[in-house]
Amino acid sequence: MTDHKPRYKAYHHPAGGWGAAGATAKVLLEQSVVTKGSRALLAMNQPGGFKCPSCAFPDPDCKKTLEFCENGAKALAFEATKRRVTREFFASHTVSELMEKSDYWLEMQGRLTEPMRYDAVSDRYVPCEWDEAFAMIGDHLRALESPHHAEFYTSGRTPNEAAFLYSIFVRAFGTNNFPDCSNMCHEPTSRGLPPSIGVGKGTVVMEDFEHAEAIFVIGQNTGTNSPRMMTNLVEARKRGVPIVAVNPMPERALIRFTEPQDVIQMATFGSTPIASEFVHIRIGGDLALFKGMMKVMFEREAQGETVLDHDFIREHTVGFDLVRQDVLAQSWRDIVEISGVEEAQIRRCAEIYMRSRATMICYGMGLTQHQEGSRLLQQVVNLLLIKGNFGKPGAGIAPIRGHSNVQGDRTVGIDEKPTDDYLDRVRDVFGFEPPRGHGHHTVETVEAMQNGTAKVFIGMGGNFVRAVPDTERSYAAMRKLALTVGINTKLNRGHLVHGRNALILPVVARSEAIYTLAGEQFVTIEDSMSTVTASRGVLAPASPDLLPEVEIVCRMARATLPDSKIPWESYIEDYSLIRDKIADVYPEIYSDFSERIKRPQGFHLDVPPRRLVWPTPNGKANFLLMPGLEVNAPVSDPAMLRLATVRSHDQFNTTIYSYNDRYRGVYNDRMVLFMNADDRAARGLASGARIALETISDDGVRRRVEGLTVLDYPMPRGAVAGYYPELNPLLPLEYYDKISGTPAAKSIPVRVVA
Repeated sequence: MTDHKPRYKAYHHPAGGWGAAGATAKVLLEQSVVTKGSRALLAMNQPGGFKCPSCAFPDPDCKKTLEFCENGAKALAFEATKRRVTREFFASHTVSELMEKSDYWLEMQGRLTEPMRYDAVSDRYVPCEWDEAFAMIGDHLRALESPHHAEFYTSGRTPNEAAFLYSIFVRAFGTNNFPDCSNMCHEPTSRGLPPSIGVGKGTVVMEDFEHAEAIFVIGQNTGTNSPRMMTNLVEARKRGVPIVAVNPMPERALIRFTEPQDVIQMATFGSTPIASEFVHIRIGGDLALFKGMMKVMFEREAQGETVLDHDFIREHTVGFDLVRQDVLAQSWRDIVEISGVEEAQIRRCAEIYMRSRATMICYGMGLTQHQEGSRLLQQVVNLLLIKGNFGKPGAGIAPIRGHSNVQGDRTVGIDEKPTDDYLDRVRDVFGFEPPRGHGHHTVETVEAMQNGTAKVFIGMGGNFVRAVPDTERSYAAMRKLALTVGINTKLNRGHLVHGRNALILPVVARSEAIYTLAGEQFVTIEDSMSTVTASRGVLAPASPDLLPEVEIVCRMARATLPDSKIPWESYIEDYSLIRDKIADVYPEIYSDFSERIKRPQGFHLDVPPRRLVWPTPNGKANFLLMPGLEVNAPVSDPAMLRLATVRSHDQFNTTIYSYNDRYRGVYNDRMVLFMNADDRAARGLASGARIALETISDDGVRRRVEGLTVLDYPMPRGAVAGYYPELNPLLPLEYYDKISGTPAAKSIPVRVVA
């Protein structure tokens, strides 16, 4: 794994600051892009430049010359790297040899440079022409007995234009099989929020941070996964806004943070304390916390106080009384036991919430990746509704999505469960009848591979096989396919775990310029707060043999659907024509797209709950009942621990930038298990012991990961954490939220084996 000896040393400095500045400089040096990378960083997240290829947090009004974070700089440096994966590289390595390499090693080889085809005889990838690659894709797709035997994956980095055309191509082909990266993270947002408020998105915008009187950050490691959000939290704390951080793991950035762009703080080694209240919750204890807070408010109302917004509840909502009855039926003993939080602290959190006239609740995968993740988010909405925290400045719900444009892809059609209204508009605009039946999400896609009904897999970006659960079963399922296609910038595990035939198609990166016969083109991105902005790359492509995603989609469509009346060739040359079609299919939110996108700051897509309009069947916001306090199925094994898989600070999704996790004090190692010292001692283990983890399940499949080093960490009793994707083998494919299909990666039942 590494030539350096693992070491573990607690990190006591503030997050951000000189540590972040040093890490940024180091990665630019390592990738040999100091000059080029620095120039590109000046254009990242700026008007006329390109959007960060990392997280989906919005850009501010560009008041700063440098509007990027440490992890954004890492993403850019690895994208702009001088290292190249050439035909000579593939000639020197068999796929079997590459499988023995680590994910980090694969990432460090650099940018893909030309299309490659797998040759089974030599067990190597060999060069192929673009026309040959598209012909192979078309031949395989047309040879299928049913369009539903193909799976079309989308990564969140795919821009709106390519994602929209991908959705049209695949539906013209005849299926709604659209597994995408949202299925594995924020799908409970997309599926859980519409029954409550009518939309599957957040309702806040950046300006709301300036007006909020309380901010709750729940199940989200802001300093690593959305570092630019720390600026908003710092400014809020300086105004005296209480910030309540709820997480099983104390995260450094939510304790104390230094803004790298604050000259005075940097010069004086200063910092800002962030969380005014840290709630050290048990894994899966969030529902009990929410109901405990509501119980406090209902009790205060019973004592004669007015703490709820009764006018809002009466005018805008349905179902309040049933939720109130359920909450009051929960005992304080059960609430405290299941949440792991003392009653006094729950009451303090409720007091903060009651005093605030405008509250934002921000959340991440700590809420979504449970067996009842979708319904859990509906309880977050319940909490907001009782105080009328929608439709006013500083209030609302804020899913802090991970991948740049993962929300935009869903908006423009990457959806395995499309509505009839949307399909009608596609039919009217493009002149074909799209399929009406629901397609596959990620888990269903792997199941289709396992049972042999899936034959072809096309991955528009991402590293599907490394991201999905149940690694051994998923690898075996992928290898059953007739064809796998990886459309990527970098080499990854997905190119090595492939079907009988396989293609690697290298793509122009977000930071790189796109020129066609019609001139320079740009793409558009939707951030996690529903603002759409233009993205123009500024660097030269890594190789002359790369193609933009839009052209790859159009040429796949042309090869697969030779009789199609859709003018794919014109879309290759002029992206404004694609935006015109997006506006035709989505007239309510994308009308006059081509003009509005000319604004330097882009434009905001309408989110009706901001206007107190509820696009639900009954036209109201709905209090939705979730009885009890548990969000995961109970496990009777007394040795059971709940495992949460997490990312390190030097990681973005499945991309590993190094073996370090600075804020958690881990260096040169990823095979670690963060564990409460009392839980460790109760099992007779010494700190630093080497152990194995096994999944507790009743499906007869043995899931085990060995070689983990136990590290004492302030976890709640009964909770452990370790890195994704190394611990994905422990997550059963069937262990997911049935509403959204999202794997329950934050609550895997495991036992420690010495």
